[in-house]
Amino acid sequence: MKKILVVDDDTAHARMLKILMTEWEYEIHLAEDGTIAVKMVKEQPFDMVLMDMKMVKMSGMEALQLIKTYNPSLPVIIMTAYSSVNTAVKALKIGAYDYLTKPLDFDKLKLTIERIFESIFLKTENEDLKIRLDEKAFKHDIIGKSPAICALLDTITMVAPTDANVLISGESGTGKELVASAIHYNSLRKHQTFVRINCAAITESLLESELFGHEKGSFTGADKKREGKFLKANKGSILLDEIGEMSLAMQAKLLRVIQEKEITPVGSDQNIKTDVRIIASTNKDLKKMSEQGSFRQDLYFRLNVVNVEIPPLRERNEDIPNLALHFLQNFSKKNHRDIKGFAPEAMDAMIRYGWEGNVRELSNCVERAVVLARSDYITIDDLSFIQAEGMENIESGANLENIKLSHIEEKAIISTLESTGGNKSEAARRLGITRKTLLKKLKQYGKA
Repeated sequence: MKKILVVDDDTAHARMLKILMTEWEYEIHLAEDGTIAVKMVKEQPFDMVLMDMKMVKMSGMEALQLIKTYNPSLPVIIMTAYSSVNTAVKALKIGAYDYLTKPLDFDKLKLTIERIFESIFLKTENEDLKIRLDEKAFKHDIIGKSPAICALLDTITMVAPTDANVLISGESGTGKELVASAIHYNSLRKHQTFVRINCAAITESLLESELFGHEKGSFTGADKKREGKFLKANKGSILLDEIGEMSLAMQAKLLRVIQEKEITPVGSDQNIKTDVRIIASTNKDLKKMSEQGSFRQDLYFRLNVVNVEIPPLRERNEDIPNLALHFLQNFSKKNHRDIKGFAPEAMDAMIRYGWEGNVRELSNCVERAVVLARSDYITIDDLSFIQAEGMENIESGANLENIKLSHIEEKAIISTLESTGGNKSEAARRLGITRKTLLKKLKQYGKA
């Protein structure tokens, strides 16, 4: 049984917490002020401290500093009034694990305690597993050697062999599904089924059936019994992609599945036990959504046992050359092209570009360049984003310095043709070139 020390000079409040938390099957000890709490921590082991910030004899801040000096690994939750949140944030900086505002939300208190103990257990388990993990057996398709990617792979290495739920967060196009695959295929469930489902791509009315299955005749169109994704993933893993798009009603049903480890197909009164590891992914800030009420906080805590955050491509541009060459090889083979590489100017442009669409945008850009390349090497003229940027600058009337002549020429030809209603002879006359030259230019720009 976990031992928790409750430190509060409000005796009635402390006793009430003891009664409540004892029902949660914790062994509760009380301390009336920070001085006694520090002494008790030195004399006997505790698994957690729940401490009020404002106390007369010794403040929670002072007690926290002394406790952390003596036992840095002991998790401490701070209780504070709303007006003292800034002080609580300072407490987090010196080692508090979390803080809760008074009056306490007891459901949130229970979830916070469970999450901390689960996280500590996972960390201990990970440390043991990491020692035993054969790095040569670690398989993944994640490309990059930047510090951010090395840290990401290290996290995956630690979390994959465990059974903890994982929340993968990151912008669209960063490779969340690759990370989810790496977690599953390096886990103890790697020989079992890995099921993926996009929560945003299925209407709310059908999502429950997709996840949990349905009985024949349970709704219009249900002409036969169907097995849901959770049952297909039994003993394996399931990726719930774009979990932030799930409705509150579905979130409640998913929470029950996580808690009870069983599903109920639509139209059935039979509960079916399942053993599924949940990996969720999102490009949204679920923590902020849970605070605003658009995502269930209890579900967020259940999913966010371990958070794996994928950095955007613009924050690791040293990975762009390796990614670009990888895509070049794949798309050259796919499209039966013999493209040998990138011209230095083209690679430099890719490294400098912002890539708002992340790795997916880079992949699309390279594929287009491979298909339309005019030589054995991808040049800057083959890069769609460079062309688009050039055109945008011309159209906006910006300074024409540093814009390629070919872009200015193309814009001039197209604009002149539009003004002549497509009359090529008149357009050539206005541009001061022959009709033959105009036709050649149009063919070059793919406008013939």
